[in-house]
Amino acid sequence: MIKPWPQTNSTALGDYRIFKVRSDEKVSPRTGKKHDFYVIECVDWVNVIAITPDERLVMVEQYRHGSNTVELEIPGGIMDSSDASPVATGVRELREETGFEGEGARLLASVFANPAIMNNSCHTVMIPNCSLKHPVEWDSGEDMVTRLVPIAEIPGLVASGKIRHPLVVVALYYFELERRKQG
Repeated sequence: MIKPWPQTNSTALGDYRIFKVRSDEKVSPRTGKKHDFYVIECVDWVNVIAITPDERLVMVEQYRHGSNTVELEIPGGIMDSSDASPVATGVRELREETGFEGEGARLLASVFANPAIMNNSCHTVMIPNCSLKHPVEWDSGEDMVTRLVPIAEIPGLVASGKIRHPLVVVALYYFELERRKQG
């Protein structure tokens, strides 16, 4: 049986505004040897599956600095300390990034962003009946184009590599599972 590794020490290594890095010293329950593990501390993220009445997903294209590419994704962002829940974050992010608003927002799924090295979760919020109601409110570091993509095209966009952000793909998979469950 796999057992948790007891932590004997933790050292902060750096604060980089959107994440922190620490080193945790832990002891293997199997061997008794100490090991250092590096952990990236991040706040939770939220992705939004926003559905229009005519069965399209509200998506965004944006430049991603890590990969130096323009990516087709669903709206989303980090949870602010003032956000009451992942659902509140999803509603806020959808409005800020796209100007869209819907009804009946609910949490669809939560996953660990990357449990090997990160301590946060990524939540997927589904918002049906979305329509454009507000101007966008981008941060100074954001530039996006809103795209309305027919739901039927999503599997092909993932399969062809047009959608390749892994946490977006996971959110879309949970959306597909929800659609199968509802028939």
